Amino acid sequence: MIKKLKTYKAVIFDLDGTLVNSIEDLADAMNVVLEKRNYPAYNYETYKTFVGSGVKSLVIKSLPESNPSEREVNACLENMMEIYSTCCTNKTNPYEDVLELLEQLKSKNIKLSVLSNKEDALTKKVVAALLPNYLNPVLGLKEETLKKPNPKVALQICKTLNVKPEDVIFVGDSSADILVAKKANMLAVGVSWGFRDQQELIENGADHILNKPLDLIHIL
Repeated sequence: MIKKLKTYKAVIFDLDGTLVNSIEDLADAMNVVLEKRNYPAYNYETYKTFVGSGVKSLVIKSLPESNPSEREVNACLENMMEIYSTCCTNKTNPYEDVLELLEQLKSKNIKLSVLSNKEDALTKKVVAALLPNYLNPVLGLKEETLKKPNPKVALQICKTLNVKPEDVIFVGDSSADILVAKKANMLAVGVSWGFRDQQELIENGADHILNKPLDLIHIL
């Protein structure tokens, strides 16, 4: 029996590590926070293992104590957000061919959205600066309990776009992205150029792995 080809109507993208490379701005901001407190700083490669679950998680992983106090975490988080909000587009740029991909998807009338674990206002700021006029809605993290892999916001996006979850592709670079796609009954697509290795994506059930952005066109 020949399997009928699936038609997808929308794509929800993760932001950091998927559409844009933001690791240097995130790392630079966090290192300022750490150095002010005479804590060890980290290189960009190490920060790739810290990101993906929101800024608060990044702060906790960056602090030297295995169990930092809530007071210390909150103080560092506030400081980190102040610094990062002023530098979040200094070194951050779209990955090669991402703009071409978005242009092609737009020309095919595919609905495009962003769901990030980055704080909501900063998610909107980065997208507006670097990827304008392609993606709507653009949603970041507003409540810790709603961060990926919680599928609630992803399903809300489907309602906003008036599409069924099974007609949506979710594209991301981390286990949180693959898991949110699975929980929401979307096609889970991982990217090989992001902050995590392909093994993490495969182990969490990625349906496809993209080696370059334009490979997504073949899935559509």
